[in-house]
Amino acid sequence: MHPEGEREMSFIDILASIARLLPEVKVADRPVPLKEKVVWTLSALIIFFVMYNVSAFGFQGGNISTDFLQVITASKMGSLLTVGIGPIVLASIFLQLFKGAGLINLDLSDTNQRRKFHEAQKVFALVLALVEAGIFTYTMHTAGYLVSDSPIILAAVVAQIAFGAIVLFYLDELISKYGIGSGISLFIAAGVSMAIIGGLMNLIFNPTSGAINSLISGGAEGIPNALLILLPFIFTLVVFFTCVYAEGTKVEIPVAYEQARGLVRNIPLKFFYVSNVPVIFASALLMNIQLFAVPIVGFIGGFDIMVGGYNIADYLGVVDSSNRLYDGLLYYVTPVHGLASTQAHFNFLQSLTPLFHIPQWIHALIYVLFLTIASIFFGSFWAEMQGMDAKSVAGQLGSAGLQLPGFRRDPRMVEKVLDKHIGPLIIVSSAAVGLLAGAADLTGALGTGTGILLTVGIIYRLYEDFEKQNLFTLYPNLSRMF
Repeated sequence: MHPEGEREMSFIDILASIARLLPEVKVADRPVPLKEKVVWTLSALIIFFVMYNVSAFGFQGGNISTDFLQVITASKMGSLLTVGIGPIVLASIFLQLFKGAGLINLDLSDTNQRRKFHEAQKVFALVLALVEAGIFTYTMHTAGYLVSDSPIILAAVVAQIAFGAIVLFYLDELISKYGIGSGISLFIAAGVSMAIIGGLMNLIFNPTSGAINSLISGGAEGIPNALLILLPFIFTLVVFFTCVYAEGTKVEIPVAYEQARGLVRNIPLKFFYVSNVPVIFASALLMNIQLFAVPIVGFIGGFDIMVGGYNIADYLGVVDSSNRLYDGLLYYVTPVHGLASTQAHFNFLQSLTPLFHIPQWIHALIYVLFLTIASIFFGSFWAEMQGMDAKSVAGQLGSAGLQLPGFRRDPRMVEKVLDKHIGPLIIVSSAAVGLLAGAADLTGALGTGTGILLTVGIIYRLYEDFEKQNLFTLYPNLSRMF
C-alpha cells in the first residue's frame, strides 16, 4: 500500500504525462534577439485583438456591457474570447488550494516538480476552458443572445469559445518563451486599456450625456456639469498616479561581497514585493465565484441545510433573469460594478440589496476585505513558488557569494535575518495591493481600480524587462553570463 504522498504524486505524474501528449511551444534553443521578441509580442497582441473583436458564430448580439469581470479576465462576452484568461488563472488557483491544503505534495523549489506543477496546470486549464465555455453558452442562451437553441448551434458556440481560450493559452506560452513579459499580464493590460479609452470617449463625445454636449447646452452650469461627467476619468488619474507611486517604493537590505570585504551594497525590495499577481488570482477567484454561482445555487437550492432554524440554501445566492447574482451570501464577495456615472455609483453604495435589504456599503466592505485576504493567501504562495521567500533568497545570496554584514555565512542564520524583512513584506505588500485595488474599485474609475493597478504594474515590469533585454543586446557577453 503506497503512502499518501506517493499516491498524490502519482496523480500529478498522470496529469504531467497527459500534458506531454499535448502540443507545446518549445523553449528557444538560442538567445532570442530583442527585435525578434518585440515582433513575437506584437504578433500575439494582434491575434488577441482580432479574436477579441470577432463574434462567435451563432451569437446574435445584444446589450452586453463590459463589466469588471470582463476587464480583469481580458474577455468579451459573445466573442471568441468570452472566457478570456479565466481557465488559465482558475487552474492555477485550484492547484494552489490543493497544495495549501496538503492534497498535493510538491516542492516548488525543485525544477522538475515545478515543471510538473505547470504541466498539471495546463491540463486543468484545457478542461476548464470547456467547462467555462459550456457555462457561458448556457448563460447567453438563457439571455436570448444565441440565434437558435439547436444542439448543433450550442455545441458550435461551446467549441468556438473553448478554442479561443486554448489559443490564448498558447499565446501566453509564446510570449513567455519568445516575447517580452507575461502573456496573461499583457492581455489584461490590453483589455483594461481598451476599457479606459472606450469609457473616456463615451464621457466626452456621448451625444446626450457627454462633456462636450454639456458645455454646448449647459449654459452657466456647463463647465461644472462637464467636470462632474469627467469625474470617473479624474478618479482614474488619481488611482493611476497612486499606483505609480506605490510601484516605486522600495525597502533596501544591505549585503556585502565575500571576496571584497568592506564593499557593501543594498538589495532593493519593492514594496509591492510580489507585484500584482495576488490581485490577478484573487480577482479571477471572484470572477469564477460569480460564474459558477448559477449552477451552485440551482444545485444546493434543492436541499435543506438547517443552521439555527434557518435554511442556508435559501440565503446562499439569488440570481436574476440574466443569471447574475444580485443578493445572498455569494453576492457579498462579488465586485461592486461601476455604473454609468460617479454619482450613480455612489448612490448605488447608499442603496439596499433588493431581497434581504442589506446596505450596499456592507457589500463593498466585505468585497474589499475578501479581496485583501485572498491576496495575502495567493501572495504567500506565489512568493514560495517563484523563489522569493526568505529561504530561497538566502540560498541565492549564498550562491552569488554575498552575505549580510555582521552575520556568519550560515544559510540558516541568513534565512532567519531575511525572514524578519521578507516575511512581513510578503504579507504587507499582498494586503496593500489587495486593499488598494478594492478601494480603487469603489471610486468608479474607468477600467476599474483593480484593472488600473494591474495595468500600471504590468507596464512597469514590461519596461524593466525591456531595459534588461536591451542591455543584454548591447552586451552579448553579459547575456551569456546569465
